[in-house]
Amino acid sequence: MQTWKYKLASNRTKKGVLQNLPILAGFVNQGVMRRVLVVENSYKALVIVVALAVVFGVTGCTRLVRQEAAVAPGVTAERISIPEAPAAPGQEFAVPAPAAAAPEGALVGKKVTLPFRVYTDRVARDNHYCPSGWMGDYGDLRLNENCKTTPHSGTTCIEIKYSAKGAQGAGWAGIYWQNPPNNWGTVKTGGFDITGATRLTFWARGEKGKEVAEFKMGGITGEYSDSDMTTAGSVELTNKWKQYQIDLNGLDLSYISGGFVWVTSSMDNPDGCTIYLDDIIYE
Repeated sequence: MQTWKYKLASNRTKKGVLQNLPILAGFVNQGVMRRVLVVENSYKALVIVVALAVVFGVTGCTRLVRQEAAVAPGVTAERISIPEAPAAPGQEFAVPAPAAAAPEGALVGKKVTLPFRVYTDRVARDNHYCPSGWMGDYGDLRLNENCKTTPHSGTTCIEIKYSAKGAQGAGWAGIYWQNPPNNWGTVKTGGFDITGATRLTFWARGEKGKEVAEFKMGGITGEYSDSDMTTAGSVELTNKWKQYQIDLNGLDLSYISGGFVWVTSSMDNPDGCTIYLDDIIYE
C-alpha cells in the first residue's frame, strides 16, 4: 500500500489557514481523503482548525494519510516508506509490518502435553506410538510388551529377543515405534508436535550384560517425513536397570511419527541378545 506524507504550511495568517484546510479536512471520514474541503469564511475555518487540532492533535505537525486526492496548491508531498517497528516519541506515525506467514506446506503434528509417554506399562492408557516398524532381519526378532520379568516400575516391561541368525540376510535388525502402526511417512496426521521437550529418557538392561544396541528417535522418511531425528549412539548395557537419555535441545520436534527406535546387529551381538526396556518418556 502506498503512503504519503503531507507537510502543513507554517504560515499562520488567514491565507496560511486556508492553505492548510484541505489537509486537515482530509482526516474526515475515518482518515481517508476522499475530497478536498475549502472553507472561505475565516471564522468557520478557525472553528474547524481548532476542533480538528483537539481531536487529532495535528496543529503544526505532520501526519500520514492515503493518497486518494490531488495535493492542494501550496502543500508539498514526498513519498516515504513505512517503518517495520513502532516510531519512537517525536518521530512520525508508523504502521507495523504484517507478521510473516508460516511456510506453505509445513507439517505440524498434534500438540502434546509433557511429559509425553511412549511406554510405562502394558495397560497404561497414556502410552503412545506402537512397535510396528520391524526392520532388517525382522525374522530374528521376538517382542513381548507384557514381560513381567523384573520390570523397572509398574507390573510390566518390554522384552526384545534377537537371534542374530540373519533371516533376511541383513546382518542387523531394529524396531520403530510408529504412529499410527506401520506408518512409514504415508499418513499425514501421524506426527505429534513434541515441541518443548528437551530429552527422551528410557530405562534399559541386558539379560547378561555387555549387550550392544543403538537407540534413536525420529527419522521416518516418506511423503510425510519426521521434522528431525537424533540418536544416543551405541550403548553397551549392563544386567542392571539404568536410565539413558537422548538430548533433544535444538531439534525441530513439530512433527514426529517415529517416537522411538531400537537397533542392533550380529556384528555387535554375534550370539544374539535379549534386552529389556521400560519407562520411555519425552520430558
